[in-house]
Amino acid sequence: MNHSSTHFVPATLPVRIFIAATGLTLSPLATAHHAMGGRTPSTLFEGLLSGIAHPVIGLDHLAFLLVAALLTVTLKGTARFLVPLAFVGATVAGTLYHVAAAALPMTETLVALSALLGGVAVLLLKRSLPAMLVGTLFAGVGIFHGYAYGESIVGAEQTPLLSYLLGFAAVQYAIIVGTGMALARVGRRSARLQRLAIGTGAALAALTGAVFLGLGLA
Repeated sequence: MNHSSTHFVPATLPVRIFIAATGLTLSPLATAHHAMGGRTPSTLFEGLLSGIAHPVIGLDHLAFLLVAALLTVTLKGTARFLVPLAFVGATVAGTLYHVAAAALPMTETLVALSALLGGVAVLLLKRSLPAMLVGTLFAGVGIFHGYAYGESIVGAEQTPLLSYLLGFAAVQYAIIVGTGMALARVGRRSARLQRLAIGTGAALAALTGAVFLGLGLA
């Protein structure tokens, strides 16, 4: 197997995420995970804005999106574009589950744990994983991420709810697939740079997950 095609991120991306993590982890916005400052979206635009923002300002969510992007680089052909849909679809389902007033315990803990364990798994990964396995893992983890997203939209009317779902679904897919494509392009030019970037990105994702896990258990 050609290892240059199975290692994973542009060096600049993990560095930018690290800078964001340093600045935002301590901010009230990142802690609240809420683009509306705690207020439930009431319009189509507010729902869309909140949906787009939540996966980005919630650094534990963003860390797992990085892990997902790293994993998709190992996939071949159309699987790189189709498998992320399992995660995106599961997050939508998880949000709707929350909106339906159903309970799912330890959600934030499991979200942080997914980033921590996902980052460690990428660091230890020696070969490509089957697309079906990656998709199954994405779907399972996505339920918890989606349930956490639901906290920001509970009680909203149908229009902002739908735009919220559209917003976070679109931005998650764009981050995973866009980052994965960038990583693959880097790998075609320099396997060494790709390996360095993958290790850095995975370590930062794991570190972010560990920080949020510690904050949640404190």
